[in-house]
Amino acid sequence: MSGRSWFYASEGKQQGPFPEIELREFIVRGAVTADTLVWTEGMANWQRAGEIPGLFSDGSDPPAIPDPGGPLTGTAGYGGGPLSIEFGIWEFTWRSLVLFIGIVFVIPVPWVIVMYSRWIVSCVRVPQRPNLAFTGRPLELMWFYAVVMLFIAVAWTQSQVLNLALSAVEFVLYWLLIKWFVANLSSDGQPLGLRFSGSFWGFLGWSLLAVLSVITIIGWAWVYVAQIRWMCRHIEGTRRDVVFNATGLEFLWRAIVTALPCLLIIPIPWMYRWFTRWLVSQIVLVARTTHASA
Repeated sequence: MSGRSWFYASEGKQQGPFPEIELREFIVRGAVTADTLVWTEGMANWQRAGEIPGLFSDGSDPPAIPDPGGPLTGTAGYGGGPLSIEFGIWEFTWRSLVLFIGIVFVIPVPWVIVMYSRWIVSCVRVPQRPNLAFTGRPLELMWFYAVVMLFIAVAWTQSQVLNLALSAVEFVLYWLLIKWFVANLSSDGQPLGLRFSGSFWGFLGWSLLAVLSVITIIGWAWVYVAQIRWMCRHIEGTRRDVVFNATGLEFLWRAIVTALPCLLIIPIPWMYRWFTRWLVSQIVLVARTTHASA
């Protein structure tokens, strides 16, 4: 059986073929669960992966099923390893266009942000955390909508003092958005119980440093990497540490390679997917060593 190629069903679509060793990697990462339909040569019909003898052996068994309705607080990220992401070019294109148009027209902002967040999160694969999802609701973003409207109103006044004040409010807004996003992640319909514990002042300091680093031409890449590492260290509610492994040099050259073809407009979806795949793969769940402080 180990020499066969396998197919599996995901969101009603056929994926594969994959060699069995790669299929087992999908099982460890949670992309394929015991209930996922699989098929290989010699099988009459599609069958649940958990019903295939030996497929979930050798430590590949999924984690214990929680009590119905019970939260998964403190258990997120039980399996170690890198995250991954996969999405279609055309799906990314039309969803991004809807997001852009919604932001331009202002009123749909909460709905298009939630729509896009639900889609992009569903594309991410976390080790032993199947069916990652985003549960935030548009009505929870009404405060964001109110601030956007305030920005527009102030822009009409052309007041430099008010614009400066709103620039400060903008940092608070982004910080709250991060906390809201992390708190609304779930797996298999159960809340993960995650929270972002980074302080506002820490976020403000890193954001200002990122803005100032642009004048160094290339130093911004190292600052961005350090900021992402700081944010990952402050994701709490998981038994594993969330680590960002990329270096500044890796971030820099990939960002440049991504940006140059994007000047031609058409390659944007392909370059975005290439860069995003790499970026997400640099986020790894590892055995906890120290507890990040707020």
